[in-house]
Amino acid sequence: MKPAAGTKEQIRAADPAHSAWVEANAGTGKTRVLIDRISRLLLAGVPPGRILCLTFTKAAAAEMAERLSRRLGDWAVREESELKPEIAALVGRDAGADLAPARRLFAQSLETPGGLKIQTIHAFCESLLSRFPLETGIAPNFSVADERTAAELLGEARDAVMGRAFSRRRRDLIEAIEHLAGQVEETGFQEVIRELTGKRGRLGRLIERHGSLKDLIGAVRRTLGVDEQEDSASVIAAACAPGAYDQLGLTRACKALRAGTKTDGERAASLAAWLAGEAAERERGFRDPYARAFLNKTGEPKAEDRLMTKKPREADPQSWQVLIAEQARVLRVAERLKAVAVAESTEALLRLGEAMLHGYAQAKAARGLLDYDDLIAKALALLDSERGASWALYKLDRGLDHILLDEAQDTSPEQWAVIRALAEEFFAGEGAGEAGRTLFVVGDEKQSIFSFQGADPEGFGRMRAYFAERIGAAREELAIVTLAKSFRATSRLLQTVDRVFSRQDARDGLTSAGDAIRHISARDGQAGLVELWPTLKPGEAAATDPWDAPLDQLSAESPEARLAERIAGRIKGWLEDGEILQSKNRPIEAGDIMILVRTRNRFFEAMVGELKAQDVPVAGADRMVLTEQLAVMDLIALAAFALLPEDDLNTAVVLKGPLAGLDDDALFALAYERQGTLWDELKAQRGETPQFAAAHDLLSGLLAKADYAPPYEFFAGLLGPGGGRKKLLARLGQEAGDPIDEFLALALA
Repeated sequence: MKPAAGTKEQIRAADPAHSAWVEANAGTGKTRVLIDRISRLLLAGVPPGRILCLTFTKAAAAEMAERLSRRLGDWAVREESELKPEIAALVGRDAGADLAPARRLFAQSLETPGGLKIQTIHAFCESLLSRFPLETGIAPNFSVADERTAAELLGEARDAVMGRAFSRRRRDLIEAIEHLAGQVEETGFQEVIRELTGKRGRLGRLIERHGSLKDLIGAVRRTLGVDEQEDSASVIAAACAPGAYDQLGLTRACKALRAGTKTDGERAASLAAWLAGEAAERERGFRDPYARAFLNKTGEPKAEDRLMTKKPREADPQSWQVLIAEQARVLRVAERLKAVAVAESTEALLRLGEAMLHGYAQAKAARGLLDYDDLIAKALALLDSERGASWALYKLDRGLDHILLDEAQDTSPEQWAVIRALAEEFFAGEGAGEAGRTLFVVGDEKQSIFSFQGADPEGFGRMRAYFAERIGAAREELAIVTLAKSFRATSRLLQTVDRVFSRQDARDGLTSAGDAIRHISARDGQAGLVELWPTLKPGEAAATDPWDAPLDQLSAESPEARLAERIAGRIKGWLEDGEILQSKNRPIEAGDIMILVRTRNRFFEAMVGELKAQDVPVAGADRMVLTEQLAVMDLIALAAFALLPEDDLNTAVVLKGPLAGLDDDALFALAYERQGTLWDELKAQRGETPQFAAAHDLLSGLLAKADYAPPYEFFAGLLGPGGGRKKLLARLGQEAGDPIDEFLALALA
């Protein structure tokens, strides 16, 4: 069978004769284009080691390498009658002369030192730094800290900073911690610290760019228009100082207000009390009640006609104008206080963040570790010719002719700087004179993961303009290619998407240029249906006693549960009624259906549960936090009991769980009016009921093993003679085939 040729746009994008910048919608075959371009480079005689392909994730790099390896391996053994039309479709010409080279490519790729360079940008930077460790000032035997190790080191640095601040009386850090703690509650403070550590790379670069933390704080204050020593107290003091306000006019306004309504009188009393107070009293009462007389709860100015009602306003219009002028002054002071508050909070964050960064850097240096941010920063420093490392860039440049960048919309500014440094010599100086050196970039702003690794979608457009100028100056071509034809979705679905974003206000922010969104389907004539369901709203909740619901569980009447039940019912109907999948001309199977969710939240869990409840085959959770799984939590509680049986709360969790199996009444009978610990009471009453006896035998047996049995033997002992993983799964309320089953298989192996 003759292989399907690519579209005209795909063939143009894959042509290695020129550089290309590709904007690809989802499902348009960009991975195929990448594989085709690398294949054509290899067929053109480019050594595998002179090609660098950078992609976004390890999974994407592995998939691309596997697909390319499979293609080259297939070429090595394919019959000529089958291989020739495939190569011809790829290169767009007669492939007679390409067959022999194509058969050798698989062996050449295997013989290339390090293999084909298809990797993430972090992996590339790691390999680069390992070649030039001395030039970057790092240990030659450095290791890369994964996300878990980095989180642990950051936690250690945070705790060390907190402890050092109070033990050594570091007033600056104590004030920073107290200020932040006063702005947010406990969980919010943890979130602030987590956000701060997550942006540690940017913070470090900001401090370096300004020269010092003090200079950065000064720059922040200047940007906000706040003086160096200015704080909230000084702003309020200045606003309450004699001469800062019209005392005579406000006194007259109070007199006019007393002739008005009750509300006018209350405002007059509030203003008069503030005016009559001492300086300290005026400062304490400025925000409330004084400013509240002019501003609403959100800080916005009240309507002018609400400052004074009609009767006193007509009787003394000059007093009303005094109140309007004072309202404008109070609003200016309130805005000033907001700027000062932002400056103070930012300063506190910067001081705490800088101290944590210092401790984190020391912890990494002591262990010879670099994190992902370090890899990018140090690689960029190495490639920066202005810092004296141009010879390292020159050495690297001699072994690199073609750069391919995947998922470019998720590339951060720092990562773009690395790409730019690598490609700089392609189109400048001697490098511009070397034929065949190319840059290939593919991405789509609409698919950007904005919060991941500092992604900068707008950088996609900026860098396209930059490289278009550089390549044009070298008298070469940068082909701008748009892949709009989707091979994944039908016309009806894509037309619906285009109509949704046809309005300018709907597509604002979707792309930097704000261009119209256009999709084309390659599945002409195939059925498609977009069905919009009405939203489900929460019903009226019945009044409940807080003691009736100690656990926050998903109600069966919640919108999430009702929607999950409706979707599961529709899918079950398709399967039972033999609904035809027209694209395959056969009845729909469970494996044909994919349910997409925005986040893996409570609805995701409810959806999986409802599909199982209606006997619809489902793959289950594709991703999970292991320690949040009930089965694992039961096992952890059991291990915690073996370490500390005196912990009554944890012991109660174990007894109430599926392993011991006590119900509420049995646990209450055991715990109520006990004299010692819950475990002591169970030992004392083990002869009272078969339930108590079974629970005691289980837990005492585990306690006897806790001191000498390794973890896998400790948990395997739960199974008993002739037991197995399925028995433990059943006791934990799980099913064979669930992701938790795979974990237990490894844990008990």
